[in-house]
Amino acid sequence: MHTSITPESLLQQIAQIQHVERGTLCVIRQGPSGPYYNHQTWENGRNVSRYVPQDQVPALQEAIAEYERLQSLLDQYVQLMVQKSRAARAGGAKKKSRRPRSSWPKNRKSGS
Repeated sequence: MHTSITPESLLQQIAQIQHVERGTLCVIRQGPSGPYYNHQTWENGRNVSRYVPQDQVPALQEAIAEYERLQSLLDQYVQLMVQKSRAARAGGAKKKSRRPRSSWPKNRKSGS
């Protein structure tokens, strides 16, 4: 069963996203108790790296995945709205007709 995607359904899905984070999660080295992680992201035109404790890694991975999902949903929303706008312009252009020109001469008011 295929459900049609509407701008409203996309907005509802976007509203369900609670936690987002940009960037990537990288293993910076292996330690005796497992890997050490670094979160890298761009902020104010600079690459910022932060250490991430192991217990926070799953939540950060989920937030990064949700950011990617958000981007995808926003792209779909924009595409639908562009199609809608183009259809409205195309429909509006066909409906407009030229106003008939008046055959009456235009008179200038004299400055007397």
